[in-house]
Amino acid sequence: MAKIRVSYEYSEAEDKSIRLGLFLIACGILSLFILGFCWLSPTLQSLQSKPANCTVICMQQVGLEMFECVFTCGADCKGTSLYPCLQIFVNNSESNSVALLHFDEQQLVLNPKCSYVPPCERDNQKNRDSVLWWEDYFTKEVNSQSFTCFFNQQRRPDDVLWRRSHDTSVLLHCVLWPMVSLLLGTLIVLLTVCARSLAVRAEALQKRKCSYEVCHDLSAVPPDRCGSKAGDPLTTNSDPELSSPSRTLPLFAVPVRRRDREH
Repeated sequence: MAKIRVSYEYSEAEDKSIRLGLFLIACGILSLFILGFCWLSPTLQSLQSKPANCTVICMQQVGLEMFECVFTCGADCKGTSLYPCLQIFVNNSESNSVALLHFDEQQLVLNPKCSYVPPCERDNQKNRDSVLWWEDYFTKEVNSQSFTCFFNQQRRPDDVLWRRSHDTSVLLHCVLWPMVSLLLGTLIVLLTVCARSLAVRAEALQKRKCSYEVCHDLSAVPPDRCGSKAGDPLTTNSDPELSSPSRTLPLFAVPVRRRDREH
């Protein structure tokens, strides 16, 4: 029996589906590296800080010293302005020591000497008013009440945070969306390949079934018909007079000699 050949080539739609799946896989891997480098590492470091109870001890402004901040006023417009430095010292219950309070980790990195860095404005007076509002809030609202702060003994034992810059939701988004893209692309590729494999198998079974039916029809031909077609000397002889049944001798024919025929 001859070997059955089937086509393994993908159609245009299947080729586009595979390309889409590979693109989603590449995007998932790339975004996982980018988000892991930009957001995942700072989030893990932020989550290492433990909550503690803090109480305000004193607040002060660092004399007449002013710090610079950078403001933007358009696409190509940047400048610097000044703001006063407010320091808030609290008692940390975790280490039972005095620590400098900071608004969050970003401001701690931006200015480790001050407790609060206002949103930078072009006008210095607006920056001053923002710092004074923060000072009044702690003076009137918090005062000597205990509040929750965040403390990291290994990294910065002399600083505490008012709040974390990143929480568990950032960690969830950094891992969730790249994994969704990766799994979706993998699923598209696998489904396309499986669908094509099933189509190839169905085509092979159909061709094998047709081949079996042809062979079965040939084997169902009677033997006498096959013998008359292939092995009967009467049908294979090219002389019609020899193959005709009217040319056969009669049953009681008497042979005649040549001499008697001449006389």
